[in-house]
Amino acid sequence: MLTSLQIENVAVIEKAEVHFDNGLNVLTGETGAGKSILIDSINAILGNRTSKDLIRTGADKAVIRAAFEGIPSSAMDRLEQAGYARESDLLLVREIHLSGKSVCKINGMPATAAIMRDLCAGLVNIHGQHDSVGLTNPATHLQLLDSYAQNAKEYQDYYAVYHQLVGVKRKLDALIMDDTEKQRRMELLQYQVDEIEAAELNPDEEESLQTRRQVLANVENIRKNILCVYGCLSGGDDGSGAVDYLADASNALQSAAALDPSLANDAEHLTEWYYNLQELAADMASRVEDYDSDENALNEIEERLDLIYRLKQKYGETVADVIAFGEAAQKELATIQMADKCRDELEQEKRRLYKIAREKADCLTQTRLQAFESLNKKIQSALEFLNMSGVSLSLQHSKGPLASRGQDTLEFYITTNQGESPKPLAKIASGGELSRIMLAIKSTMADRDQIPTVIYDEIDTGVSGMAAGRIGETLRRSAKNHQILCVTHTAQIAAMANNQLLIRKEVEGERTFTKIFPLDEEGRIRTIAQLISGDHITDVSLANAKEMLDHAVNL
Repeated sequence: MLTSLQIENVAVIEKAEVHFDNGLNVLTGETGAGKSILIDSINAILGNRTSKDLIRTGADKAVIRAAFEGIPSSAMDRLEQAGYARESDLLLVREIHLSGKSVCKINGMPATAAIMRDLCAGLVNIHGQHDSVGLTNPATHLQLLDSYAQNAKEYQDYYAVYHQLVGVKRKLDALIMDDTEKQRRMELLQYQVDEIEAAELNPDEEESLQTRRQVLANVENIRKNILCVYGCLSGGDDGSGAVDYLADASNALQSAAALDPSLANDAEHLTEWYYNLQELAADMASRVEDYDSDENALNEIEERLDLIYRLKQKYGETVADVIAFGEAAQKELATIQMADKCRDELEQEKRRLYKIAREKADCLTQTRLQAFESLNKKIQSALEFLNMSGVSLSLQHSKGPLASRGQDTLEFYITTNQGESPKPLAKIASGGELSRIMLAIKSTMADRDQIPTVIYDEIDTGVSGMAAGRIGETLRRSAKNHQILCVTHTAQIAAMANNQLLIRKEVEGERTFTKIFPLDEEGRIRTIAQLISGDHITDVSLANAKEMLDHAVNL
């Protein structure tokens, strides 16, 4: 349960620490005193989206801390799965900075808002004053029934088959095309495959062809330069070449080395250079014959490169892309050619899965219908206690196509007066009636809900008198199984609290501050009396407040 909440620099709250007890904790105060700030702070600590506008004017950041004790095993499982130590006590911290940065911590360790949100989904459930409007949405009715039915296994069994069925249907849709389109596509693919295969492409040939083309286009210039190199190395009729000069130099150095051994190493190197240069000259002489003009070969290379260029224009940026395109086209062509056989197999599989999915959906439907019978009896009893004895719920149900949540289309209908035909909640239920119906549903489902802390933000909206008193009694009874926090404006609900907190706005200097005070018995009597009679507290209202508190103790 939530044991304490520390708030710093949140809106008009400069610093406050609130302690909560087991049972029913009620927060009272004038409109605008700051009760909604507490709810916003709790929403922030739960990892929900927040804004830097929450920061108190003049402060750099807002800080919210929440301490929990005795967290359920399911929440400890989430802790462990997120990489945190498995502990039954929990301290959550969230800082909101003016820069927009948000810092989250779980038991002193860094966390993200998403992790906190996932963790706190099993710790706190908040029902805002507008949540009852959600009852008018039929999708909510399905969720409520599933939650009460606890049919997660039946749903998972159904969804696993439904997911397979959807996959098969998608494959079938991909195969289905009319004969004209099928023939046109096959002809195009066959043309593309034939064109690419006929080219007999090699991924590395384009670079090789471009190099060969450059050589053939410059044969005369290459021959001229090679002959020049050969002449410089070997000499000619007009004189000696570099090889001859290097031979003379080598012989001379060899003679000198015979007289001075220190020159032997240099003489050896010079002799080696002589032989290398002699070999290079011979190589140049042989290479000259390789460079003959071959116009036919050059034309063939140009044609091949032009073919490769045209294929790349059609099928990809590189030769490898063109080859990959051809392989993909071949696979698609084979798939279409085999489509009839594949389609028959997929149709057979679809029928098989559809039959199983429909059976699973029927099982899911039965859990929902049985759950409504049980749930409706309990809700009816709760509504009678909440001073709505003339109100009854019914279920409008029909089976439709299979969908992700099953085959059921359902909606809660309501009859507010005996003898009238049932109609959708959205059409005839008032705000006060919706609040009490929601409370009846939530209190009925309390034994199915393992979330330890439930928060009701102004559940009394639109109700007063006896109905408000019955809401208070329902909350107090529900608080035997859950910790409940309730923001209220009615004396009847406040009197039912096990722990009452007063939220009050004060002005000090030129600044506004919201402060939170735990109330003792005398403080509760005065506060409840004020809820009864306003600013003019009388002995009668005080006596009435005390009587209401005494009545709550005896429940």
